[in-house]
Amino acid sequence: MEGPSLVILSEELKSFVNKRVLDVSGNSKQDILRLCGRKIKEIKSWGKHLLIRLDKFSVRIHFLMFGSYRINEKKDSAPRLSLACKDGEINFYSCSVSFIEEDIDEIYDWKIDIMSDEWDEKNIRQKIKKGKNSMVCDVLMNQNIFAGVGNIIKNEVLFNLHLHPETLIKDLSSRQIKDLVKEARDYSFKFYEWKKIYELKKHWQIYRKSKCPRCGFPVKIKPTGKGMRRSFYCTGCQVKYKK
Repeated sequence: MEGPSLVILSEELKSFVNKRVLDVSGNSKQDILRLCGRKIKEIKSWGKHLLIRLDKFSVRIHFLMFGSYRINEKKDSAPRLSLACKDGEINFYSCSVSFIEEDIDEIYDWKIDIMSDEWDEKNIRQKIKKGKNSMVCDVLMNQNIFAGVGNIIKNEVLFNLHLHPETLIKDLSSRQIKDLVKEARDYSFKFYEWKKIYELKKHWQIYRKSKCPRCGFPVKIKPTGKGMRRSFYCTGCQVKYKK
């Protein structure tokens, strides 16, 4: 899940805030029974992390590549973590569950969360410029720079900016870096709005497409960057800049 989807999930779970956990189950290897009897104080997201703050500690859920959830219903498979409160239950599947003992505001940098009110564009631009030999596809997926950006946002942002995913940061102008930061933020909020009304796929321009809607050239599908995540890019209009 990408950052905007986690914001939507945290909103869907608002009814569980201030509720006490009455029952806990799941196949997580963590000591999840310590959640039983605890009151949920807050549910929020940072990047790709869902954070459930209780009175003594917090739970971090990372959905990895194939994680999912159900609210007040179950899948056929066993949940990684299931939390039951008086008026409902939350079930998390195929995800990573971990505990945070510290105050989450002390260990998370909200200035790099793509959806946060504390987002700091100047700070992000400075971080980007430090990785001058990095590919732009890697920078966008770097959660220490763009927390919450995933593969869909990466591909769509690069398409909108006419950028080849393997372009190096050192070959971008200051203007292009500024545009990159702004577009990543702007597109993330469009993603959020489209996802809420179940129209996200309708707005994909390049992701999982075979032909460029802009110029009609074939779309190249290639694992790129250090993470070797799939990039979809137009062979005609997405330029690999070189100074």
